Amino acid sequence: MKKSEIERQILKKLLSLYGKKEGKKTFSRLSELLARYEESIPAKNFELSEKDLVLITYPDSFREEDKKPLQSLKRFLTEYLRDTVTIVHILPFFPYSSDDGFSVIDYFGVNPELGSWEDIKAIGNDFILMFDAVINHLSSRSLEFKGFLKGDKRYLDFFITVGEDFDTSGVFRPRALPLTTTFETSRGNFKLWTTFSADQIDLNYRSPDVLLFIIEVLLYYIAHGASIIRLDAVAFLWKESGTRCLNLPQTHTIVKLFRNIFDLIAPHVKLITETNLPHEENISYFGDGDDEAHMVYNFALPPLVANAIITGNASYLTEWVSSLHKSKSTIFYNFTASHDGIGLLPVYEILPREEIERLIKSTESHGGKLGLKDNPDGTKSVYELNITYFDLLSNPFSKEQQEKQVSRFIASQAIVLSMAGLPALYYHSFLGSRNYYEGIIKTGMNRSINREKLDLKLVEGELKKRYNIRSQVFSCLKKLIEVRRMHSAFNPYGSQRVLKLHPCIFSVERVSPGGKESILCITNVSNNTITIPNRHRYKKDLLSKKNFGDEITLRPYEVLWLKT
Repeated sequence: MKKSEIERQILKKLLSLYGKKEGKKTFSRLSELLARYEESIPAKNFELSEKDLVLITYPDSFREEDKKPLQSLKRFLTEYLRDTVTIVHILPFFPYSSDDGFSVIDYFGVNPELGSWEDIKAIGNDFILMFDAVINHLSSRSLEFKGFLKGDKRYLDFFITVGEDFDTSGVFRPRALPLTTTFETSRGNFKLWTTFSADQIDLNYRSPDVLLFIIEVLLYYIAHGASIIRLDAVAFLWKESGTRCLNLPQTHTIVKLFRNIFDLIAPHVKLITETNLPHEENISYFGDGDDEAHMVYNFALPPLVANAIITGNASYLTEWVSSLHKSKSTIFYNFTASHDGIGLLPVYEILPREEIERLIKSTESHGGKLGLKDNPDGTKSVYELNITYFDLLSNPFSKEQQEKQVSRFIASQAIVLSMAGLPALYYHSFLGSRNYYEGIIKTGMNRSINREKLDLKLVEGELKKRYNIRSQVFSCLKKLIEVRRMHSAFNPYGSQRVLKLHPCIFSVERVSPGGKESILCITNVSNNTITIPNRHRYKKDLLSKKNFGDEITLRPYEVLWLKT
């Protein structure tokens, strides 16, 4: 698309958000902002391939004495994952006041306890960087909010004041917490919108000043090496009286505006939206296929994979993956675990109620916790499961053989690695971590059960022990990824066809974008040995090197990637 056409689209969106006079003024200010950043935006050619895989990690996931955590992260990455991971999603590394980084005090800084921009750059020298844009809210300790409290004219419209005439009866609530918080200011008391907590004050995108401020934040991240930008909790950006205040047209307009800006000044940057919502609402951020997000989180995947493994029946997963559609230029971001819990909202319309209850009961019996949300009728419902993915699949209190638990977990990750899209592994998944109960006691947050910060030297010691869960999970995953990287059939933009071979089998045929290579990926999700007829031309397993004839037999939780 030509530069003039992109600029025309940007102006059109600003006019729709702010009206003719303010829209034109905002466009002029935006043009000046882009001109200031144009020379600092690196020129890159970044296209995803089968070699790409994301590691999701906190900046301080690994700790050592006398080293900044970002430096320890760099050492772990370069010494253990250099030939395995290509993209590093570093969760918020900015100065923050709560929520493990997601209550940002200063968008433009690096928390000095974690390291510096130079440490971020050092990681970016060897890996592609993915940054978080936590742009729905700011910390109550931020300069901007302190300015609002003091009456600084620059920030009077930065946050959302909720008056008596604002109808909030239909607002979607992602938490069992108050929607608003009253603050004392130099001008009196104000009731402000706080979607996630009293420390996270929602930004007011009705103000062009806020929009331009956030656009500068995004440009700053790109100038500092981000090639993928994750829009955190983006569905909540715009609020209108009498609505759900979720996924409003203005929110989609803003995301599309960001896409226009990236296409204009940083065409290599990929935009991903984080919207943990029912599946159809989630994929609405694909837009028309080339005008909104490049990627969306595949939020239905974690609970559906868990359902398949826990029940030993892949039928619901198979049916759902068979229904997935996308454009040629958009992809799913496939994962099973992240820093947040395992969201259930995406599958309330996919799984029967009894299957969701089974997931909830498995979580509780396996030592996990439940995250609750408020409903419009005053009731509460389970919003997410707080538990490590390894322990969700295998009861940590049972005496089951470790080998079986590891095989079960690897089967779950193999499903993610086999599907079309970009795979992402949380650092605790890479290391087969168990529930961290001490974290819940320390923070009072259920999500801390899956957010343990690790002593790097202890981890290294565990990885050297052949029969340790960490070493077994780590080596098995590295082997899968090594094979995946060698075959163009696993290209994120390649096609996939789901085959219904057996209720206990999840099977997907992957074909490279040019059609030159195809691979049949078969995963036994059950604890039973399964034999199926081999009616296809696929004979040789890339993982075990075994050859198959007219029948294929899979051991419990076995994974086969077959070629002709």
